[in-house]
Amino acid sequence: MEQILSREIKAGTRFFTLTVDKEDLSEIYPGFFRYTLAVRSGDAAIALFRTNTYEYAPGVPLRAEEVTLEKADRWEKDLQANADEFLSGLKSELKTPVQIPHVDVVIVQASPRADGNSSTLAQWAEVAAREAGMEVDVIYPHDMDIHECIGCYQCFNAGTCIYDDDMIGIIAQVNSCRLLIICTPVYTNTVPGNLKLMIDRFQEYFAAQSLDLAQTGKTKGIILSVAGRPGQENFTCIKKVLTSFMNIAGIRPAGDVFIDGVDRVHDIREIEGLRERVQALVENCLKS
Repeated sequence: MEQILSREIKAGTRFFTLTVDKEDLSEIYPGFFRYTLAVRSGDAAIALFRTNTYEYAPGVPLRAEEVTLEKADRWEKDLQANADEFLSGLKSELKTPVQIPHVDVVIVQASPRADGNSSTLAQWAEVAAREAGMEVDVIYPHDMDIHECIGCYQCFNAGTCIYDDDMIGIIAQVNSCRLLIICTPVYTNTVPGNLKLMIDRFQEYFAAQSLDLAQTGKTKGIILSVAGRPGQENFTCIKKVLTSFMNIAGIRPAGDVFIDGVDRVHDIREIEGLRERVQALVENCLKS
């Protein structure tokens, strides 16, 4: 951490300290720096602003350091003009923590077909987890309010996303659960769009972990997937996408079951031994 600015400010009868710190986060991304502008009264930070170099796209004429220093100049002038008005007008950068009920197992049912084969996989996994004495929540991304990630990198400022939607609850549950199970069909050789929206938004989770604001390595992950066409090659992108997601999110891949040729079978409940195979994988992950 490098302090690039420090000013003592007198506002009426009060004194404040305005600072700008530059933090090198190039271990996360090349050339990545975060700037923190703070106003302190004594040792307490009463106003805070953060920005980072990756927020500014190549075509944008602004840069993180100049934006921070310009804001520092404005804050100094506003403090000197009317400190009470300046402080009352500030909005905290940090969100109020949301209380989410703890669950041991989170199951993502990524198919919009409520009675399809992915739903059957989710039901089998849920039964196995509940029989193991676990608290379980099944989530359905296609029925949830999930805004797409826009690549703004603002989650690296405070470890939270700019959007207040259902991802707050999803990330909170994954952050505390023992096992994440993703049940998905193959859509055009990859995951359905609703699932892709969800996993892209875990950039916020990656940011929080990178800033030491969230745990990592506690949660295990299982992939359960079905494909209409025969051949395990149909799951190549599924495995790459979801394994990459787990690695980025600090989730430990713990196994998978890929069922191909489902168009001919139609109902995976007709496949002998499949239910036992799925449930055994869930049970073994919860034992270890």
